[in-house]
Amino acid sequence: MHYVYVLKSKKNDSLYIGITTNIIRRIEEHNTGDNISTKRYMPWVCVYFEGYFSKEDALKRETNLKVFGKAYGQLKGRIKNSLLMLKR
Repeated sequence: MHYVYVLKSKKNDSLYIGITTNIIRRIEEHNTGDNISTKRYMPWVCVYFEGYFSKEDALKRETNLKVFGKAYGQLKGRIKNSLLMLKR
């Protein structure tokens, strides 16, 4: 399986979107500073993920969320209660 995931920083409430085949390992990498782009905003918590059998489908979804504001906004609307629960 390939997963598109959304992490939320407990430091500044920013969101990060990524793709992986192992969510647990990947979150650990984000929280140990192994990812340069997320290191400054640790710790991170996973607030959402979607699973895909096809890597191509997962990559399309990740790109869609990162590039198209409408898709990103719709996702934030769907998970707004989860985001609010994780307020600092």
